[in-house]
Amino acid sequence: MCRRPGSVPLAAQSPRPSPWRCPAGPGCVPRLPRGGGSSARPPLLQPVGMASRPRSSPCLFWKRILCIFFLPCILSGFSPRVKHKKNLLSGKAQPQLSQYRFIWSRLTPLELRNRSMGLQTESRVGSNPYFTLEGHKFLIFGGSIHYFRVPREYWRDRLLKLKACGFNTVTTYVPWNLHEPERGRFDFSGNLDLEAFVLTAAEIGLWVILRPGPYICSEIDLGGLPSRLLQDPQVNLRTTDKGFVEAVDKYFDHLISRVVHLQYRKGGPIIAVQVENEYGSFYKDKDYMPYLQQALLKRGIVELLLTSDNVDDVLKGYIKGVLATINMKKFRKDAFQHLYKVQRDKPIMIMEYWVGWFDTWGSKHEVKDAGDVKNTVSEFIKFEISFNVYMFHGGTNFGFINGAINFVKHAGVVTSYDYDAVLTEAGDYTKKYFKLRKLFGSILAVPLPPLPELTPKAVYPSTRSSHYLPLWDVLQYLDEPVMSKMPVSMENLPINNGNGQSYGLVLYETPICSGGQLHAHVRDVAQVFLNETTIGILDDSIRNLKIPEVKECQLLRILVENQGRVNFSWKIQNQQKGLTGPVTINNISLEGFTIYSLEMKMSFFKRLRYVPWRPVPNSYSGPAFYRATLRAGSSPKDTFLRLLNWNYGFVFINGRNLGRYWIIGPQETLYLPGAWLHPEDNEVSTPRAGQL
Repeated sequence: MCRRPGSVPLAAQSPRPSPWRCPAGPGCVPRLPRGGGSSARPPLLQPVGMASRPRSSPCLFWKRILCIFFLPCILSGFSPRVKHKKNLLSGKAQPQLSQYRFIWSRLTPLELRNRSMGLQTESRVGSNPYFTLEGHKFLIFGGSIHYFRVPREYWRDRLLKLKACGFNTVTTYVPWNLHEPERGRFDFSGNLDLEAFVLTAAEIGLWVILRPGPYICSEIDLGGLPSRLLQDPQVNLRTTDKGFVEAVDKYFDHLISRVVHLQYRKGGPIIAVQVENEYGSFYKDKDYMPYLQQALLKRGIVELLLTSDNVDDVLKGYIKGVLATINMKKFRKDAFQHLYKVQRDKPIMIMEYWVGWFDTWGSKHEVKDAGDVKNTVSEFIKFEISFNVYMFHGGTNFGFINGAINFVKHAGVVTSYDYDAVLTEAGDYTKKYFKLRKLFGSILAVPLPPLPELTPKAVYPSTRSSHYLPLWDVLQYLDEPVMSKMPVSMENLPINNGNGQSYGLVLYETPICSGGQLHAHVRDVAQVFLNETTIGILDDSIRNLKIPEVKECQLLRILVENQGRVNFSWKIQNQQKGLTGPVTINNISLEGFTIYSLEMKMSFFKRLRYVPWRPVPNSYSGPAFYRATLRAGSSPKDTFLRLLNWNYGFVFINGRNLGRYWIIGPQETLYLPGAWLHPEDNEVSTPRAGQL
């Protein structure tokens, strides 16, 4: 899912089964839908010749004649007569929504044991094209949940709530930058255990649509691409440039081998796989998408492949022979004209129906009316359109993973990815949830599962920081600094086995012996100091700063923060962070830099536990680390942190990075999962950015 300027943020065919065939095969007894409907089970017809009537009865004779004459009418009349409305998509008449009765209880990963055909498309004269799953007509009711934005301990809870609402499918992106933090070093553990998430969905009875990238957008840093790809400015991202596709191939070698056995025809829940993401809005290489298609096929992906593009970009983003899907914010009669130009004989799938939107720092909070969401979903169902609600549950941009937009100026995505979604950031129900559950419950022939209990919440006593460490004291506990003649961008620092630095801050130091006009190009924002005294701020738009005259040589310090790489548009190509060019005073380049990496990984905070901290003074305006203790009692529960009178910084709980806070809003609190709290005492570390 991505934002565009001016927009708010869609093998062999099997024969159609008998309308009375149960999805589970012989012996299955479908439930009668409430109030009848087109899926109702027909009344039993007794064979002629039963002992209740003599064989030669004239009455029986005429009944036989009438039965033969009216049999076609009888067979087509097991469903009550319904009113019809014209299908805006194909001109076919479709029943009113209240007449639908879907029976999906047998079309689940738990029930479908014998598998051969998977998710397919079918087109017949006289009806709209439709999906089939193992030969049974199937409509996708999908909802997006990103496992990497939800504590692993809560995956099951969120998936159960998806199922209880009436959805049959979960969709998720796969973030390359998190799974391969360094070249050849892969992380699929803990909160990144993709296989465990997919299997949990299967256990609950949900199908899975996988969106593996390599680019995913998703309002995540650099759209999910590893920042090390920016080390060589000659490598063109999202093209068949050798440097890029070689990196993709090595990643896919590992990723696809982990999920290939989870496909439908292997007994798993994955029924479809997306080929990259919204390429039509980027489109710099016509060979790129076909290359990725073949990359997936060569590695064993056998399920339905699809693409996903905004309504107006589908002509550039689709691949011949691959199902094209579209993204939209509301149902529009004219939204499918471009889609029909590339495929008229395929079912329509809305890959992203945006039920909310993301927030950026300093903007207003985005919301969407629950009634509008319910009405739009109703329209999808009326016209037999499969859909995926984006987001069903947004979760949180924990750590520094948030992306950014830059249409006029850089704006980082906030820590919360609540998205005004169907479930809140903390997994609570919303008006949208209850409206959709009522809607789905009215059209499903089998009762919905009971609502799962809400995750318990708690309000804890306020706490104050007891100790602090000025940034300047912390430098000695960092890894060895980099010595360089000229400034080096964050990505090109010779650290992390040659992979550079992905997130956090970088401190540049160099001696100066005169004042004047300082010029520097920084991304995204920097505080400038003379020794430990604040001089001013630099950012994308402010590149010059007056340095006062000095009587003797001073230490010029420039502390630069990456506030999120752009996740959408061609600007992803130029997202190097830190100092991205020479630093001059009065047009004379400065040389001889000491560069400190401040990634703030968990190992760093473990190291700080054993250093001497100072008692917090009455006032201190410089950048510093503060420490407090949160007492959660014997049974920790979810809560939210509010940092009153704090301007800007980050919060770490027991070494876990909860993300940024910023007084400019719109986000005012940070979600703290109870699953990440220890019984009794918890260490709260808050790096505070001084004057930002």
